[in-house]
Amino acid sequence: MIELKDITKKYYKGTPAEITALDNVNLTVQDGEMLAIVGSSGSGKSTLLNIIGCLDIPDSGEYLLDGERIIGLKQNRLAELRSQKIGFVLQEFGLMLDRSIFHNLTYPLIFSGKVSTKDYKEKIGKALGAVGLSSRVNSKCTELSGGQKQRVAIARALINEPSVLLADEPTGALDSKISAEIMELFKSLNEQGRTVVIVTHDPKVAEQCGRIIEISDGKIVL
Repeated sequence: MIELKDITKKYYKGTPAEITALDNVNLTVQDGEMLAIVGSSGSGKSTLLNIIGCLDIPDSGEYLLDGERIIGLKQNRLAELRSQKIGFVLQEFGLMLDRSIFHNLTYPLIFSGKVSTKDYKEKIGKALGAVGLSSRVNSKCTELSGGQKQRVAIARALINEPSVLLADEPTGALDSKISAEIMELFKSLNEQGRTVVIVTHDPKVAEQCGRIIEISDGKIVL
């Protein structure tokens, strides 16, 4: 599903400051795998996740997503891949809090351009059913607990039925009880066949994944 070869990414913060975020990284993630990426702050793990998610482009190397070469693709094709194949879950949820759950989940459908408005209700109902929030479809996000907001964020990531879920510290803003519930949800989604990649600083979260890799100074060390 995901194959990275000799990936290097550098950032420049004023001349001559140069930061190597990723240094010749090689990584293969099998279809249906659940992978944890761990490492200290600034190690390169979020940069790696952004490259996997086609949000960032490496300076050198090769990236194949489901057999398609990513480096060199035009922005409109990258946007299509993000919409069709990849779902993102963020630590701070990334929801429009003044809008209803229904409205939050319509936006990925609008951007995909592949779902007619008459099918929105069915698609949203299916996504909310997967995260156990079917009865809250018309609730405003301000009315939700932290765990419920993360469930809405996961439902939004699922709305276009991607094959890959990418999560950046998805339990970082939650207490231990709710974190455990969210991880059970990720494991259930993985058991249904989705590839799941989670960036985390929490060893308890990482231990629940099928494989763990560690990044240090832009290199995979474990």
